[in-house]
Amino acid sequence: MGAHRIRPARPGEEEALSRLCLKSKAYWGYDAAFIAAVSPYLKVTDTAIAAGHVTVAEAGDGTLLGVCQIDPDGGGGTLELLFIAPDAIGSGIGRALFDHAAGQLRALGHTAMTILADPYSEQAYLHMGARRVEMRPSDVFEGRELPWLEVAL
Repeated sequence: MGAHRIRPARPGEEEALSRLCLKSKAYWGYDAAFIAAVSPYLKVTDTAIAAGHVTVAEAGDGTLLGVCQIDPDGGGGTLELLFIAPDAIGSGIGRALFDHAAGQLRALGHTAMTILADPYSEQAYLHMGARRVEMRPSDVFEGRELPWLEVAL
């Protein structure tokens, strides 16, 4: 993937970052109805950007490669969003953003980072040191369960 840099998200980037989240989610083969149903939950907000909770990975030319968002008030520190542009999946960008989010939460005094993961991303999180705590019901789809993960910081 070449050189990339990690930086705070800038005001005005919320739409482009939210689109990146949806493109990344669709990479796993979810249909349009599924993506439409989850889209309200995959939004980067101007409030989160202003609070310094959103981080971006970008290529040298400014192309957005990934985004993560933390929620330091989410019952312990929560990794709320972590999405990688489909053509950057497997390039190490996810690891860089994951490590950055963990560092942010550690600096805020958290000792664990929690993640409500997509089943397709669980393996990547386990590879990065997370462990499954339990399965939790989806907020969107009746009968669907999602892995609830935790990483010691």
